[in-house]
Amino acid sequence: MFQPNRPLVTVICLCYNHERFLEASVGSVIDQTYPNLEIILVDDASTDGSPELLRQFKNHSKVQMVMLTHNLGNCAAFNRGLALAKGKYIVDLATDDILLPERIEKQVAFFEKLDESVGVIFSNCEYVDEDDNHLRYHYPVNREKQAKQAIPQGNVFADLLSAYFISPPSMMMKKEVLDKLGGYDENLAYEDFDFWVRSSRYYHYAYQDFILTKVRKVKNSLSSGWYVPGDPQLHSTYLVCRKAVDLIRNGAEKDALIKRIKFEIRQAVFSENFAEATSFIGLLKEINHAGGLYAFLEWLNNRQLRLSLLRKLYHRIRY
Repeated sequence: MFQPNRPLVTVICLCYNHERFLEASVGSVIDQTYPNLEIILVDDASTDGSPELLRQFKNHSKVQMVMLTHNLGNCAAFNRGLALAKGKYIVDLATDDILLPERIEKQVAFFEKLDESVGVIFSNCEYVDEDDNHLRYHYPVNREKQAKQAIPQGNVFADLLSAYFISPPSMMMKKEVLDKLGGYDENLAYEDFDFWVRSSRYYHYAYQDFILTKVRKVKNSLSSGWYVPGDPQLHSTYLVCRKAVDLIRNGAEKDALIKRIKFEIRQAVFSENFAEATSFIGLLKEINHAGGLYAFLEWLNNRQLRLSLLRKLYHRIRY
C-alpha cells in the first residue's frame, strides 16, 4: 500500500532480448518490500519473445509500458523511460538482473539519512551466471559478507576517472542528478562511464555495505568481456575522456585522467582498434607528453600490427 510519507522510487527496467530472464527480473521489482514504487518497463524492440512476456505485466497497478518499435540502444531507451519518471530516486535495471527483496527499502533508508551533497549511492553485488550459479562478489567479502577493502566515497571524481570500481546495477540515483545532466548521452554506446564522470563532478557518492543485487553475466553482452576490433564502446570512452578534459580542476584529477587514457591506449592497441588508439594518443599528447612506452605503442599502432592474440595470451596467464 502506498505510504505518502515515504519517497517514490522509479525503477526503469530496460529489456532487449531478455526472454529467458525477464519474468524473474521484473518479478524481483514487483516483490520489493518497499511500497512506494513506480515501475517503467521499456522494451528496446526485442526480437525474441520478450514483448509478449512484458505484456503480462501491463495491468499491474505500479507498471507503465514503453514498447519501442525501433532499437535505440541503452542510453536512448533509458531516456524514454526517464521522461515518464516521477520518483525522487531512480534505479536503472537491466531485465536480466535481480533485485534482492529488501534492496530498495534499505537504499531509501540509507539515502534519506545522507546530506544533500550526495546524489548517487551504490552497494556490493553478487555476480551469477546464466543458470543463477554464484560467480563472485563485486567487492570480495569476509564471513559477515562485508567488503574487505575500503571503498571510495564522497568526492569520487578522480577515482571514477582513473579506474572502474562501481557495479552500475547496484546504484540508486536522485532524479535531480539525471535531470541536471539531461539524462544519458544518446551519442554514446554505453552510459556508465559518462554518467559517473559528469555526475561526480557535481554530486558526492556514498557506499552502502550490503549485497543487494544479483548481476547476471551473460556471454556476448556489452559488459561480459574485453574490447573487440571495431568496438563502439571504445570510441564512446574516448568521447567521455574528451569531456573530462574540461571538467578536471587540479593536478590530482589530471593525473587520474592521464592514467585512464594510458589504460585505454593499451586496450585499443592490443584489441586492434587503431583509429581509437590514435585518438587516445592524440588526447594524451594534448595534456601530457606521451613519451617512453606510449611512443612505442604509437609506433606499433601506426603499423597496425595484429596483437590481439598476444593480449588473449596475457589475459589467460594473468587471470
